[in-house]
Formats: sequence, C-alpha cells, structure tokens
Amino acid sequence: NFAIFSAGAQTSKYFAPIAASKGCIVIDNSSAFRMDENVPLIVPEVNFKDIINHSNIIANPNCSTIQAVVVLKPLDDNFKIKRIVYSTYQAVSGAGKLGLQDLENGSNAQLQQSSTAKTQLLKFSHPIYDNCLPHIDSFLINGYTKEEMKMFNETRKIMHSAIQVSAMCVRVPALRSHSESIWVETERPISPEEAREAFAKGEGLVLMDNPEKKEYPMPLFLAGKDPVYVGRIRKDLANENGLTFWIVGDQIKKGAALNAVQIAEYLIKVGNVK
Repeated sequence: NFAIFSAGAQTSKYFAPIAASKGCIVIDNSSAFRMDENVPLIVPEVNFKDIINHSNIIANPNCSTIQAVVVLKPLDDNFKIKRIVYSTYQAVSGAGKLGLQDLENGSNAQLQQSSTAKTQLLKFSHPIYDNCLPHIDSFLINGYTKEEMKMFNETRKIMHSAIQVSAMCVRVPALRSHSESIWVETERPISPEEAREAFAKGEGLVLMDNPEKKEYPMPLFLAGKDPVYVGRIRKDLANENGLTFWIVGDQIKKGAALNAVQIAEYLIKVGNVK
C-alpha cells in the first residue's frame, strides 16, 4: 500500500513514479516533489485536507519547515500571520552520518590538545566543533542558501499564503534536534497569554514556557521526543503586532520519519488507501 522513500532526490525522481503507477502510495522524504504543484506537501496537523488530490505521490517537507508550521498553525488560525522571520539552529545529525563524524573529529582533536592535531572534515566546509556555521546547503544567486529558500517556499505552499518569509539557517554543534527562533507579525496584536492559550490547544505541540523556573525547550533534553516544543513567548518590542518565540523539535522524528508515518496513518484512518 505504501512506499516511504528516503534515499535522496535522484532516487525518488526515478523510482517514485514507477511505484505510483502500480497503485502504491509513495510518501517521499526528499526534495524531489515538494514544490511540484501536482504533489501535496503535507504536515498532517496543518494541511491534511490537501492530500485529497494526491496522485499516489505525497511529499514530506523539509525538517525545519515541518516543526515551524506545526507551531505557526494555531497562531495563523486565530490571528492571521502576515510575516515570518526564521533563525534556525540545526543539529549536525541533520547532515547525516558525516556531519556527526565532523563533530566527533573536532572533539577528538580538542581532547588531544596537540598543535599537530587537525580536524578531518568530511561534510562541512569549516570545523563544526565549538563553532556555528551560517551555511546549510549550497548558496543561491540571491545570497540565500537552498535550505533557507526551502523554508520560504514550503511555508507558503503548506499555509496557502503569499505570506512574507525570511530565513537564516545555521548549523550548530548539537547532536540531535533542531531549534528555531521565530518572529511573526500578525494582523492584530497578540498578547503572550493569548499565544500560550493558542499553543496549548495546538495539535502535535507542547507548551514549555516557564522562564521563572528556567523551563524552556532545549535540544539536549528533547531528542527522541515526538512533539514540537514552544517557549520563550513574548511580545516584540519593535512592532506592536509582533510576537517572538523559541521552538525545538527532533528533526529525525517529527522533522522526517514520524511525519511520513503520520501521513500514512491519516490516509488509513480516512480510508484513502486503494
């Protein structure tokens, strides 16, 4: 009934149409079909109704986009978002095995504390240990990276909006789970209390916002968890209609595999499996 693809865009472009032509529903985790106007780009909590018109291929969004729109959905439903600014802090495991090895190699070189110890780079253009790289995927002619433009394009497609979006995507020396600082401008002012109430009712979302007790989402403690966590909710001091907050989600769980499985589960639930 289902084929879940996670072997890169070129593999998906070749094999997904073959599987789909045989009646199999393909849920693809690569970038191959995300911006294809004939392929739904699905985060079940946000836009599952879009799946009705699938032609046996369904796209799984980029990991950073998935966790962002899960949090944005209750705000947009209640207050209508006009503009979004993302700053992401993405774990090395988002770059795969070689990204993890770059961090490990840098840690080992630091432990040796030798002037001759060098970090062997397998994935990143610069050492990631004790560093932050404002560079994920390749640079485009407009100065943004492909990762940043994925967030721009996918957010607009999923939310069915010409919403203004800007992103800065940064790789950080964390093992697992992506973090994001998100600023939104809405049609009317939102109080932090209203935002908390909306988030608390959001599907797939956990409110973790108690600064007095130093409780807020952190990747170290949320790896392996299914939901997206939101905290540090506060009004923007520079814009009356602005709100800013911090989110953390496991990019391998909700950001990839879990979302793909949830798509299949929703299809089974609504009886949309041939």
